[in-house]
Amino acid sequence: MTRAWAQFLQAVDDLIGVPLAGIILVAAAAVFGLLYYFYPRWVPRRFPRLRFGRQRGEKEQNEQLDVDLGPDEEQEPEGPADDEEVPELPAHVFASLADRLAAEGRYAEAVRERLRAMVRGLVERRVLEHRPGMTVTELARAAGAAEPAVEAPMRAAAGIFSDIWYAERPATAEHDHRMRQLAGELGQVVAR
Repeated sequence: MTRAWAQFLQAVDDLIGVPLAGIILVAAAAVFGLLYYFYPRWVPRRFPRLRFGRQRGEKEQNEQLDVDLGPDEEQEPEGPADDEEVPELPAHVFASLADRLAAEGRYAEAVRERLRAMVRGLVERRVLEHRPGMTVTELARAAGAAEPAVEAPMRAAAGIFSDIWYAERPATAEHDHRMRQLAGELGQVVAR
């Protein structure tokens, strides 16, 4: 093994030289590091996305948005809702919580709560049936089936949510701004 390694290094030295080989290795490592850091932004959407990082449970892999939308309560939660137990609150409370989280710079959580407010608003207006455990894709599809004009803003909101929570892209103020726009569009469509 040592002899083969020595022969390989001698061949590399004869072919390109050790300093150039070192520069090539450092450049390749830098390119790989940048690609890994910005993954999956550089991958076209039509290609399947590989999952790096922590292992995901079946619930996360299915892009499940755990939204429990039951009877209205007029109280506001102290902090962001826990993913496993979503309080039964009206849409305006989720929207208020999203505004507060965005003001604190917690944009990923603000996007989640804004989507919950949008879904809760659709349930309150009887556009969408209350079914806990639906994925964001199923929510958008069900809303579009019930009211076709609702499908575009719901699909866009679901896409933003999925990019942040499942593709692990960093959330920004632009994401929060776009979710506010989509919530406004959804409100206008449903109010007609």
